[in-house]
Amino acid sequence: MPKSLFIAARGLLSGALCLGMAACSSVSGSGPSADDVVQGAGTAELPRYELVDVDSQVVDVLRHRGPDSFLAHFGDYRPSVEPRIGVGDTISVTIWEAGSGGLFSAPLVSDRFSTGANSATIPDQVVGRDGTITVPYAGRVPVAGYTTRAVQTVIEHALEGKAIQPQVLVNVRNSISNTVTVTGEVANGARVPLSIKGDRVMDVIAAAGGIRAPVNETYVQLSRGPVTARVAMTKVTSESKENIYLRPNDVLTLIRDPQTFIAYGATGQNAEIPFDAEGINLSQALAKAGGLVDSRSDPAGVFIFRFEPEEVARALRPNSSLVQPGYSTPIVYRLNLRDAGSLFVAQSFHIVNRDLLYVSNAPITSARKVMEVVSLFLAPASSGLTVCAAVKC
Repeated sequence: MPKSLFIAARGLLSGALCLGMAACSSVSGSGPSADDVVQGAGTAELPRYELVDVDSQVVDVLRHRGPDSFLAHFGDYRPSVEPRIGVGDTISVTIWEAGSGGLFSAPLVSDRFSTGANSATIPDQVVGRDGTITVPYAGRVPVAGYTTRAVQTVIEHALEGKAIQPQVLVNVRNSISNTVTVTGEVANGARVPLSIKGDRVMDVIAAAGGIRAPVNETYVQLSRGPVTARVAMTKVTSESKENIYLRPNDVLTLIRDPQTFIAYGATGQNAEIPFDAEGINLSQALAKAGGLVDSRSDPAGVFIFRFEPEEVARALRPNSSLVQPGYSTPIVYRLNLRDAGSLFVAQSFHIVNRDLLYVSNAPITSARKVMEVVSLFLAPASSGLTVCAAVKC
């Protein structure tokens, strides 16, 4: 080989070596490697997130990761209480007397009189802010917070000695206080009055015209005083204990929130993917994401990033400093699919709404990318050397 050709070849090799070393430090990837995720967890003294290897014991702990529950929040499996009169309700009062010529009965003008001559109906009244209505000869009568039977007794006692053996009937013509407000993804948002029999969650939703969104994408949010809970519509429809009785002034909001997870890394599809079902497991999630890419995925680096509630994190890592009362804990679950047994575990590991499923690249992938960069650099130079050697330059 001529000396000039040798010098040129040596220069090309040196340049390729430098380029390869630079490429090793700057080669792009779809995300952290499996080792990066492990090292990123930090130390026991200064953890950034908890790294948990998924096995049968972890799956058993997560089985108790119950979704939100109306029963747990409100503890309300009692039947509905009897409605009580409230401020703003419209009340009708009818008073009967035992004989004619009384305060509320017409005088006897013949030996026969018409039906109802011994009764009088007071015009409808709206219960005032002070919780009272006016009854002639009885004055202001408190009614707010009482049942209709109790108000009847109060009025009868107030009229004793004034009317002839009075008998009173009280009716609620229009109830504002004994209603539930229904809004959100319903056909007709409205104030739905509660019946004396009592109405459950599904009864009130049906009275509002039903839901507009698919059942598996709908959540029912119940607000009662300072407490608010959100439960999946599928749970309310399938579990009778969650279909609780509603109380006056409850607010029922139907929210459309499609359940999705994010697939990222060395999967066939990087996207936000809907469940399209009530719930899916990790095996199904991997299938929906197009599986692992054979050419670059690391089967030992399958991770699920999730924020867990305090009770779950405490069960998984009792001594972790990251677990704080009232706060969610960042946890990364790791699954090694090189182990055949992990395929059974994957079928029992349930994916949660907003999970991030990440599959890391295999270590050989970075080396392959470096070689591709070096090959692109050497290809034109190699062709030039070949030509040069052919003409004996």
